[in-house]
Amino acid sequence: MVAGKDLPEAGVSGEVHQDRFVGGQDLTRWDTKPGQLLASTVQRVSRLLGSHAALILTLAVGAVLAVALAAVFAEVYESVVQADGVAGLDHPILDGAKTLRSPALDTVITGYTDVGGTVGMPVLALAVMMGLALKRRSLTPVILMLVAGLGSLLMTIAGKELVGRTRPDLADAVPPYEYSASFPSGHSLNSVVIAGIVAYLIILRLKSARARVLTGAAAGIFAATMGLSRVYLGHHWLTDVLGAWALGAAWLALVITAHRLYLTTRVHPA
Repeated sequence: MVAGKDLPEAGVSGEVHQDRFVGGQDLTRWDTKPGQLLASTVQRVSRLLGSHAALILTLAVGAVLAVALAAVFAEVYESVVQADGVAGLDHPILDGAKTLRSPALDTVITGYTDVGGTVGMPVLALAVMMGLALKRRSLTPVILMLVAGLGSLLMTIAGKELVGRTRPDLADAVPPYEYSASFPSGHSLNSVVIAGIVAYLIILRLKSARARVLTGAAAGIFAATMGLSRVYLGHHWLTDVLGAWALGAAWLALVITAHRLYLTTRVHPA
């Protein structure tokens, strides 16, 4: 047996042969006319600039769209809050969360929510990003993780600046207190994006359907519990979390689409 014969492929070869199919679905196949047009456009850019440059450019355009989406969503959100639509759930849900509190549980959930904070989440994302990049000998995980995180941060800043919603009263919150604008919940948005992109990158290399489902479920549970922890602690209203989940899912979809386009340029160069 030749040494290293059974080792998984890495670099561009690994991306082309191992990241292309998920559950039998070819990620480089575009069945709709808009998808085909988008793919052909990115293929032409790739021919001029290279596949990684095309990926970065596509993600940059996506980041602009994400910020615009955050601005539009902020307007819709503000209208809903003023009309007391789904926002009518905010106070009852917070009151219900307060009945569940205890000193021990407060400590546990505060520690957990710190994982999704401005220190915990970047450290976690950096560790996973470097691990995947070294294992695969590829810059793609680095590009996807960095741009996904940057887009998430820009959407959070845009939403907070545009809406400027006040957080729940400090009397209803568990310390340490937070004072920035309430919408959207940065913890909730970032957990959807980072956990989602990590799960996606891992799923690309999993052969078992069961393993793929468990990985996706773990990411979903992490994002869901991170968002709900913010409501439990009284640091955000429920609608701040719901809006953040929606924005995060939209940005995650854009990042995954950009990666599919990158794979398309690798498998089917123009």
